[in-house]
Amino acid sequence: MSMSKRILVTGASGCVGHYISEQLIQETEHELFLLVRNPDKLKIDTNVRPNVTVLQGDMQEIEKFADLLKTIDVAVLTATAWGGDITFDVNVTKTLELMKMLDSERCEQVIYFSTASVLGNDEQPLKEAGEIGTDYVRSKYDCLMKKSQLAIAPKITTVFPTFVLGGDASKPYSHLTTGIPEVTKYVDIIKFLKADGSFHFIHGQDIATVVKHLIDNPPGAGQKRSLVLGQARITANEAIEQVCAYLGRKISFRIPLSFGLANVIIVLFRIQMAAWDRFCMEYRHFYYKNAISPKSFGLANYCETMSDVLRLSGVKR
Repeated sequence: MSMSKRILVTGASGCVGHYISEQLIQETEHELFLLVRNPDKLKIDTNVRPNVTVLQGDMQEIEKFADLLKTIDVAVLTATAWGGDITFDVNVTKTLELMKMLDSERCEQVIYFSTASVLGNDEQPLKEAGEIGTDYVRSKYDCLMKKSQLAIAPKITTVFPTFVLGGDASKPYSHLTTGIPEVTKYVDIIKFLKADGSFHFIHGQDIATVVKHLIDNPPGAGQKRSLVLGQARITANEAIEQVCAYLGRKISFRIPLSFGLANVIIVLFRIQMAAWDRFCMEYRHFYYKNAISPKSFGLANYCETMSDVLRLSGVKR
């Protein structure tokens, strides 16, 4: 059994935070400190074993935990503000402050959650994300640039989740998962469309498996410390085909949904599109050659295919 480590998880009550906290509680002996704004939102049993402490607190008051932070061996930073006035304060200022308060000698690893939206296909930072991204995307780009100047920078493992799925009776749903049952209602229209585009997705449970693996096997000198999290790339057309197969719909013919047509629809209906949405629509292929899933480390994937996605999102066959 590996040595017990003192681990901090921020954002423990979020979708991804729940999966990580639960897996660390159930499958490790590590001493855990789970930071949450509202302990009532934490739906997992934190009393199943000793050495699990729920810290009530806010990223905006992170300095209250300065003494504890000095003693942490691994910090898993999932806390994020998705928008609004506090976005830059939480996602940049306070996140950097937290990393500065860790003891760069003692702390062996920071696992920092960014988002794949800030990277281009080459896995390099995408300048448009910093220029025209939403507040959330721009703040993540900003932190990505600034964290490299910290004393602890060589120990930061940055993970870039692609589309995140997850949620169940005891965990909050990801934004994406809530929308899936809704989309399947339109399957009889969608089945006639062909679309150019591709993407990756990753389930919270698989993110947790990767994080647990990284905690037990910190990347050594010269090993990759930027990991895009996603299952194998899937094209929009494959996704449509797999959804139809799952729901037992036959596809007879398909109309290519061209970019030109999409533009016409936007003009006709006077759809207000933010510059970033327009950029994403034109970029279309959000794929990464080296996307990482549990399988990359020889571990089992929990949610690998579109059928898994639909089944786990509660869509009946």
